[in-house]
Amino acid sequence: MNKTELINAISEKAGLSKVDSKKALDAFIETVGAELKKGEKIALVGFGTYSVSEKAARKGINPRTKEAIDIPAKKVVKFKAGAELSDL
Repeated sequence: MNKTELINAISEKAGLSKVDSKKALDAFIETVGAELKKGEKIALVGFGTYSVSEKAARKGINPRTKEAIDIPAKKVVKFKAGAELSDL
């Protein structure tokens, strides 16, 4: 499912226009992104939890050249499915 198909599904299920559904989805994505950038956790009961995790710096190998490289530390977004979503 792509974004357009998701907007259509939201529109049908919620009884909203496609324009309002797009605004709601865009607002959700923007809000979740902003909170994750601040390092906050977003818990949606029955759906799942979004959180930010830090990956430590580590050594890696370039598969083409077999040369050792340093992979810098970075923050990554994690999603853990809630119980109701996991039971599908």
